Amino acid sequence: METVLTGITTTGAPHIGNYVGAIRPGVAASADPGTRSFFFLADYHSLVKGRDPDRMARSTLEIAAAWLACGLDPQKAVFYRQSDVPEIMELTWILTCMTAKGLMNRAHAYKAAVADNEAAGDRDPDKGITMGLFSYPILMAADILMFRTSKVPVGADQIQHVEMARDIAARFNHHYGETFVMPEAVVGETSAVLPGLDGRKMSKSYDNTIPLFAPEKRLRKLIMKIKTNSQEPGEPKDPDQSTLFSIYRAFATPEETAEMRERYAAGIGWGEMKQALFEYVNGQLADARGEYERLIASPDHVERTLRAGAQRAREVSRPFLAEIRHAVGVRPLG
Repeated sequence: METVLTGITTTGAPHIGNYVGAIRPGVAASADPGTRSFFFLADYHSLVKGRDPDRMARSTLEIAAAWLACGLDPQKAVFYRQSDVPEIMELTWILTCMTAKGLMNRAHAYKAAVADNEAAGDRDPDKGITMGLFSYPILMAADILMFRTSKVPVGADQIQHVEMARDIAARFNHHYGETFVMPEAVVGETSAVLPGLDGRKMSKSYDNTIPLFAPEKRLRKLIMKIKTNSQEPGEPKDPDQSTLFSIYRAFATPEETAEMRERYAAGIGWGEMKQALFEYVNGQLADARGEYERLIASPDHVERTLRAGAQRAREVSRPFLAEIRHAVGVRPLG
């Protein structure tokens, strides 16, 4: 049975881009009886970027509630919070002692931070760069290797981290014997990358997102703000250049998408299209929104669900860490 692991960083409420790109396909994949699925809230990873403890705690609740509301079954998938599995942090240190600094020097995020400092004319290229940012890929490697993960669904920008996990695992296996499974990155070819309100990629960094469970009135207001061109009703429009159509297509069936293409060719007005998109997306999310609101109002239930998931995760991590400790020589003396 293949093990598939997905991490979700707790840095804000999920938006509809997260839903179509990660949550929906992840929930669907977790229903495969031939796959053992692990989903975790990467709260320790979030410390690299976040300095607001209340926001991180709130984000943990919002993201956990969102995945559960969208259909993730914690009986079928192992759903846990990273910080509830202490074996991951111990493994991180063991792997840190095996990881070449030169490998970390090549990490994209670190190189980008150094480049920003150099461009700003700073004498110290490492100004403001924490060890959390520098060693982030080692923690990610521990997340992956701890559960003998074979497949890691990632975006294209995360492929390097999985490759680094492979490098670290290979070095460990060379020194201490075959211990870790060699993970593979899986980049979904059909996963949608949605444009945001301004036409750029939907991202919290651009402040152009549509929150996944925005109340109905706010959802309509945000959709009505989506940037369009100056074409008038009745003029044929190119759906492939339309943010509205891209979002619609991500939610609709192939038949509905084809019908909407015909309406674009016939010159649908932007106001009419925005109303159609609002009604369609709102209808798709209404039931999940209601469940999400129920879960947000029941944080104790979400907490129990995460802790139960952590117990299941530790049924794997505790004995495996004992093997790893023995392999490196951290053993009882008698």
